[in-house]
Amino acid sequence: MRDDDASWDESVRLAVYQAFAGHGRAPTASELADAAGGSLAVAKQALHRLAAAHHLVLDEFEHVVLAHPFAARSFGFSVMGARTLWWGGCAWDSFAVPHLVEAEPEVLVATRCPGCERPHALVVGRAGPPDGAQVAHFLVPAARMWDDVLRTCGHQRLFCDESCVDEWLAATGQAKGYVLDLATLWRLARGWYAGRLERGYRRREPDGVVAYFAEAGLTGPFWAPGARV
Repeated sequence: MRDDDASWDESVRLAVYQAFAGHGRAPTASELADAAGGSLAVAKQALHRLAAAHHLVLDEFEHVVLAHPFAARSFGFSVMGARTLWWGGCAWDSFAVPHLVEAEPEVLVATRCPGCERPHALVVGRAGPPDGAQVAHFLVPAARMWDDVLRTCGHQRLFCDESCVDEWLAATGQAKGYVLDLATLWRLARGWYAGRLERGYRRREPDGVVAYFAEAGLTGPFWAPGARV
């Protein structure tokens, strides 16, 4: 098999996601090599193709930083299940974990309000959204989310309320993005990553993205995708 053969991509993708879902960490070099027929070089080539297709995000050392909804480092959220502790990539991702990981139907999402540093802990499960007055603020519109995905994820945060959002925006000089209540955030996260832990997963095409956002109650220019989100 040629080293540039893409036939290992799905096995490598699954190895990445299974390591995060099951252990709360990125895969080891040996796990990646095993997934690519024993070749770490082939696995690394697969990782770069997967990153180009927006299945994951690599750093400058070819390490996986994000495999949504999982992260290899802190983006401001910890997600604690009964068996596993994860870093959540953002508010959206943190709310998605119990919907994706079958063995963890309920998690504790912990974070701090960027505006006032007040700590927040929310029990997020599959049955319905958590109670609370907190809101999520998304700074970057859907069409631009992958322009700098680390910045995007770092600015999908939970705030005490909209006044904290406004104070943070004034202090940082940022333009206001989109504010979601907890119920809307939960609907957005609920099915977004469905199938990602299974072989043959395919990302949504733009029309499917629009339909999914609309079902969650999110419409308008902010939610118009320019390509696959």
